[in-house]
Amino acid sequence: MPLAVFPGIQLVGGRLIDVATDSETQVAVSNAIHKRYKTPVVMTAMDLSVESEAFGCPIAFGENEVPTVSSPIVSSESDIESLRVPEIGEKRTSVYLKTASMLKSLEDKPYTLAVTIGPFSLAGRLMGMNDALCLTITDTSTLHKLLEKCAMFLVNYARAFKTNKADGLLIAEPAAGLLSPPSVEEFSSNYLKQIVAEVQDGSFPVVLHNCGAKLQHLKAKLSASTYALHFGAPMNIIEALKSSQDRIILGNLDPAAVFLNSTAEETYAKTLELLQLTKDFRNFIISSGCDIPAGTKIENLDGFFEACKKNKK
Repeated sequence: MPLAVFPGIQLVGGRLIDVATDSETQVAVSNAIHKRYKTPVVMTAMDLSVESEAFGCPIAFGENEVPTVSSPIVSSESDIESLRVPEIGEKRTSVYLKTASMLKSLEDKPYTLAVTIGPFSLAGRLMGMNDALCLTITDTSTLHKLLEKCAMFLVNYARAFKTNKADGLLIAEPAAGLLSPPSVEEFSSNYLKQIVAEVQDGSFPVVLHNCGAKLQHLKAKLSASTYALHFGAPMNIIEALKSSQDRIILGNLDPAAVFLNSTAEETYAKTLELLQLTKDFRNFIISSGCDIPAGTKIENLDGFFEACKKNKK
């Protein structure tokens, strides 16, 4: 289950900005990957600017670049107190909700994962990441006020995805990898639990993604109580699997080194190597460690899936 939506642009044509702003284009791109590789899962694009935009952050759009927050909108406790929690459907949240519904409505009714940002990563975009990190030490009460509003919105957004036919949710919380393990629990996992408590059940799992987490973060990540954990290249995946055999673990092929900057043969070899290392763990699903860049050669994705097929034989 690689995190690969944007590379599908190469299969259908078009621009990345259209994928990020138009549901029909995003569905076409995601479905192109699904059809080419007969993937068991389809997903909405990993665009972590969407929720910040709904709160009012200005967004920089490039024709072929993933949108990014161009400047924060919160700089004081009074700013936080006056910050309005947006309604679901505002700005491009409507694009992603519609995308999830349309993906589930494809002819083969594929298993559909919606992707959202996590609470601490959202707070970091709303106030600037350096300021958010500083507040974890200097003024925790102010940061918690912002996190409460982030979590309130994300609970509502997750509930809306569930209503709009998504089968599950992947929450991307990359900024939490910058925190100490105790801070991960206080400023991330405790708020993720609110989302999990609201939407996760036997038919709607939540997957927590953190591309920067290391083994020392594992316990704090597990405390969020998500059904599965998706890790990036820094994680010692073997030790993580040994320590959490009651949880599904996904990962952790480096999206740049293994996919973007490799040959198809190298991607094939690295994929097969990880599959061999993890062959004794029934709770492992191989994936990219983070979102695969749009410019990744399709031949490299071919190499990944060929290795997966070979491993099954």
